[in-house]
This record gives sequence, structure tokens and C-alpha cells, in this order.
Amino acid sequence: MKKRILVVEDEEKLRRVLELQLSSAGFDVDKAAKAEEALKVVDRADVVLTDLRLPGMSGLELLAAIRRQNSVVPVIMMTAYGSIETAVESMKAGATDFLLKPFSLDHLMTVVNKALEMRALRDENRQLREALGHRYEFDNIIGRSEPMQEIFATIERVAPTRATVLLAGESGVGKDLIARAIHYHSPRRDRPLVKINCTAIPENLMESELFGYEKGAFTGAQTSKPGKFEAADTGTVFLDEIGDVPAPVQVKLLRILQEREFERLGSNVTRHIDVRVIAATNQDLRAALEQGTFREDLYYRLNVVPLNIPPLRERKQDIPFLAEHFLQKLALDTGSKVEGITDAAMAKLVAYHWPGNVRELENVIERSLVMCAGTTLDAADIKLEAAPAPRAHSPDAHILPAGLTLDQYEQEILREALRRADGNKSQAARLLGLTRNALRYRLSQMGMEG
Repeated sequence: MKKRILVVEDEEKLRRVLELQLSSAGFDVDKAAKAEEALKVVDRADVVLTDLRLPGMSGLELLAAIRRQNSVVPVIMMTAYGSIETAVESMKAGATDFLLKPFSLDHLMTVVNKALEMRALRDENRQLREALGHRYEFDNIIGRSEPMQEIFATIERVAPTRATVLLAGESGVGKDLIARAIHYHSPRRDRPLVKINCTAIPENLMESELFGYEKGAFTGAQTSKPGKFEAADTGTVFLDEIGDVPAPVQVKLLRILQEREFERLGSNVTRHIDVRVIAATNQDLRAALEQGTFREDLYYRLNVVPLNIPPLRERKQDIPFLAEHFLQKLALDTGSKVEGITDAAMAKLVAYHWPGNVRELENVIERSLVMCAGTTLDAADIKLEAAPAPRAHSPDAHILPAGLTLDQYEQEILREALRRADGNKSQAARLLGLTRNALRYRLSQMGMEG
């Protein structure tokens, strides 16, 4: 479509020259001799080209009136009374550019095309932000069940505040999506959202990763580096798997929550920060409190607004809606010709126990779409993991292996996990279904920490 330029110029001869030049360049042109006339048609303009000095309302007053209408249309100011002060004043008021009279027609076209390019980029960025925000709208977090509706209501209440939120739930229930929904429905939506996976960061690097370090703080620190909390300043930090944070870092996290200040590693300079914290865990932090692996004061600072996300098996009424959502989304991504799902296939999905929750359901739908040869998913197309067979018990079977006490048996289990993980405590903890700190606590209690 042709772009439309609004020319506001009281000198009729110049107004006509500008009209002819812009029309010959392929633009539609609206003309006005006064600012008051221009305001009537400014809404349909792609660029406004206005003189600074006009009868009645001035060019700067016209610019202010356009901005009051919340219009993002680029405004180019023309003036024969050019000076640094005039340019600065017009740019501060929101002008996109300015032209000093007399100007060449080539220069005019350069400035107009630049303004159009800037508007196109701004419109594209706005559309991308809207698309990103839409991705995390509650309609896109599928949940028709009562527990999910309660979660949505909590998000609406807590998102506008800066209250710390603690998300609890099994792996795969969608804690990441809930955290993003809170951020994108908050006043910080245009500020950074920094996700920190506490399990993925080695224990000896966690402090420097989170809080940064100064040059020379340790061997190899050739330059200073800000941490993830500084990167999130004025925004939100999402601490995933908070239960895996070691004790020394827990102290610094508590200080950030209480005082909103910290020091980089190797520095005595106190830095102040404005971040909203959302934490998530799939572990029982109360059990970690009892074991002494998680600070009680930090727990209560994090647990200002607790949000427990139920596993999929406890909200099976959501499964049909989730399955349809993933089918539509993934069919497009994979190029599949599948358009629907049969009642038998849906019944199979609903009957399954879903140990991997929503993430597992999405993976099953994707796998089924890839393997399906027809246009409809049937029960035979749904490939599910087989449930582990229960172990057989005899009435007089011993719970513990013969000759071992409970403590000895637990030590054997811990040693075997460490052996399989080649001594890596984080990997061994995952094999045992523990947090890294819980494993270290058990090892120290048994005198096995080394």
C-alpha cells in the first residue's frame, strides 16, 4: 500500500513543491496550511512533515497535540530559523528529525524514507512484543479445571505486585510458563526476565554466576563481569530448582530479598538492585528445612505467595484441551497432515498416569504426529511409556537385605549412586531423587563427605 505523507506548510508555493516531489516518488499526500487543519487528518498519515512556524498553533504545539493523541506517527520538523537550540527542543518534544530550509529535494527524500524505516521497525517491534505477551496469556496456559482456574486467579492478583512467589510442583507441570505469565502480566513486562536454573550451574561457580565478580577475584578472572541478578535489574529473576542452591549462596539470596543489595565476588562495593524474585522447586523444601540443608529464614522470604501447581493426573479434565492445543500447534510445526484425534485416542490419553506431566503429553503428541500416516490420530497411534511393573512380594519377605542395618543399607545405596555417577554429587542426587544439598547432608551425617 502507498504510504501517506501529511505536509503542513503555510507557504503555498513550498507546499505545492513538496506535494509534487512526494507524489512523483509514489506517496499519497495530504496538505494543510494550519496545524488545526492537520490535526483533523493526522490519524491516517504515515509521516508528518511540518513547518516550525505556522499561523496560530506552532509546529511544536502541533507535535505536542499529536503526541497527546498517543500517535506514534513520525514528525519531521522544517525550519528556516535553524539552530542547535531549535533542533534540540524539537527532538526533545518527540520529533523524529528536522530539515533546515533551504533543503534539497534529495535530502528531503532521504529524511522521509529514514522516518518511514524507523516507523516500520517500531511497528515490527511492537507486534513482536504483543505476540510474546500473547504467548503467555492465560488462554495459552491451558486449564479448564478448578485447580488451574484458582492458579489463574492467583496470577491476576499477584502479578501487578512485587511480591515474591514460590512455585511448587512436579517436573513438567509448567512452572516456567506460570513464572513467565506472572512477569508478562506485571508492570515489569518490558524489563528483563532472567531465568536461572540452579541445578545446571556447578556449585563452585554459582556465586560468581549469580552475583558477578571483579577482575582478579580468582584465577582466570581477567576482567570484571556482572552476574545474572545485575542483568535482571528493574526486571524479574526466575530461580528454577531453588532447592539446589548451596548454603553460602542462600545467605546472599536472603540479603537480596531483605535488603536488595549484594557485593560481587572479590569486591567490597555494595550494589543496590531492584528485582522481583520468582522461585520454583519440584522438591519438598519443608523436608530440606528439617534436614538442615535449606535456610528457614530464606524459605519464609521466598514463600510469600506459595503457588502449588497440580500434576496432570490430578486435573485430567484438562487433558483433552491440552491434547487439542498441542495437536494444532505441533501439526503446523512438523508439517503433519493430522487434523484431529479420535475419541478412543483421547480416552487412552486420559487413562494414562502421566508421570512427566504436561511436558510428557506434549512429547507424546509430537511423537504420534510424526509416526501417524493418516489425517486422524487413533488409539493405535498414541505411543505411551509402559508403567513399571510392581515388584512381587512374599508375606515373609525381608525389607532389608540380610545382615544389613538400615544405616548400612542406606550407605550402600549412596555409594552405589556415587559409583554410577563417577563421583559427581549432582548426578548422584538426581539418580536418588534428592537435591544436591540433601545428598551432601546425608553423606556428612554418615561421615562419607570428602
